[in-house]
Amino acid sequence: MTVSSPSRFALLRRLTPDFFTSALMLAMVAATFWPAAGASARVLGHVTTVAIGALFFLHGAKLSGAAVKAGFTHWRLHLLVLACTFVMFPLLGLLLKPLALTLLTPELYLGILFLCALPSTLQSSIAFTALARGNVAAAVCAASASNFIGIFLTPVLVGALLMHGAAGQASSLDAIISFAQLLLLPFVAGQFARRWIGPWVDRHKNALRYVDQSSILLVVYGAFSEAVGQGLWQKLTPGTLLNLALFSCVLLALAMGATILVSRRLGFSREDQIAIVFCGSKKSMASGVPMAKVLFATSSLGVLIVPLMVFHQIQLMVCAVLAQHYGKRLD
Repeated sequence: MTVSSPSRFALLRRLTPDFFTSALMLAMVAATFWPAAGASARVLGHVTTVAIGALFFLHGAKLSGAAVKAGFTHWRLHLLVLACTFVMFPLLGLLLKPLALTLLTPELYLGILFLCALPSTLQSSIAFTALARGNVAAAVCAASASNFIGIFLTPVLVGALLMHGAAGQASSLDAIISFAQLLLLPFVAGQFARRWIGPWVDRHKNALRYVDQSSILLVVYGAFSEAVGQGLWQKLTPGTLLNLALFSCVLLALAMGATILVSRRLGFSREDQIAIVFCGSKKSMASGVPMAKVLFATSSLGVLIVPLMVFHQIQLMVCAVLAQHYGKRLD
């Protein structure tokens, strides 16, 4: 069966980097040639801290309590998504350690372990589930629950996983306390304030996403500014980046294959299977980059977030193709 020209163009648009991915690349280029240093780096650090607090405040305000409560009505699906996100991925990260250390540097492998501990994406999981004609309501609840639980569970998982990576890299008690102060408290405050600002936040969701993106860009620029001064591009050669992309493809293929197989074996409907695949096999850069800023030293942050950035783009490209495939099969 041939694919029509409009379908080919639509798929091509989904495979090309979006505006935000292009902005991330520009932030890396800017940090390479015009890195923040001295007083400007300190000011950038303070601005970034405020932006991250605002980001998680809005995350809390956007998360509807009704959506979380509704999730309990489909508890088998949500438990499977959570198990894929916070159990399967960390286990894959540990099991793939021999391959990772063959292809990647130890620092990049730590970034892989951090990636495996992150919650699922929110917006793109829902968007791809809708495109594939899956259970959108279940995807909303599953992705919301993943992000909510990730606020508490991710720093614990990071500490446990990094103990298997390299000595001295695990999250310390000070990092956990900073995480609670800078991320958890704003998130809880946002949930508390939702009763007053919730309708306004819901009406302006599209505009408020620029707060998310601006916060991430600030973190990426600051992290790469620091890393460039420590020889980042000597560590990230073209060959290393190619190996990282290859490893990310292997990790994503295993995760997606496992979610497809298990959801079928457990007897979920086709619509539920689609929601499980798109929510259980993805990782959130919107939550991951700010979390990394709090949990890791600035000197290592630049390298540690590179696996997340690469995996994020690959998952978007693969999910675009898969969503198109699901939709066409229904047609």
